[in-house]
Amino acid sequence: MSIQVELTDEERIAATKVFGDRLGLAERYVQHLATTGMERGLLGPREVPRLWNRHVLNCAVVTELIDQNARVADVGSGAGLPGLTFALARPDLDITLIEPLERRCIWLHEVCEDLELDNVTVMRGRAEQVVEQVDADFATARAVSALTNLAGLTIPLLHGKGQVLAIKGRSAVEEVDKASKVIRKLGGRNTEVLTVGDSILAEPTTVVRIQVG
Repeated sequence: MSIQVELTDEERIAATKVFGDRLGLAERYVQHLATTGMERGLLGPREVPRLWNRHVLNCAVVTELIDQNARVADVGSGAGLPGLTFALARPDLDITLIEPLERRCIWLHEVCEDLELDNVTVMRGRAEQVVEQVDADFATARAVSALTNLAGLTIPLLHGKGQVLAIKGRSAVEEVDKASKVIRKLGGRNTEVLTVGDSILAEPTTVVRIQVG
């Protein structure tokens, strides 16, 4: 199955800024998403025309919040959003993709092998099951769970020090209000709602950042 997902002029400008000389790899990743990713149910066919803007670039711009050479644990990676976009945009990062479903892990392994990504580890399991195997500086997630539940899945992976970066939508502020007690109980000391990619995306990405330790 061959589907070409073309970049618009605006998307190409943004993608070049985010991925630099690795844009070709990012384009190959998008082809994987549009073909085998869709065939195996990792995303729906309606998402294919908006893969770049709504998904890949939306995720990749979050790397501006991540320190150099950081260890990043991506919870509920699914189709590699956001974890694989981070690995493509920032080869200095050490990325662990945490995903409980075997078929998704198999797909992630195949994509990493094809793209020759040596900074990615795919770990099958639920976040709460792999806490002792993962020690991250940053824990990330997108479209996994409401913050009241997500805090308990991500904060423990930091082992007392680091940041949670949760990609959220318009309900971010409301979610933070509801989760504030849980976050504090788990060791989160400062929670804020940020937008990233303002200068290059038509619709910037909303991120909840939780400082721990």
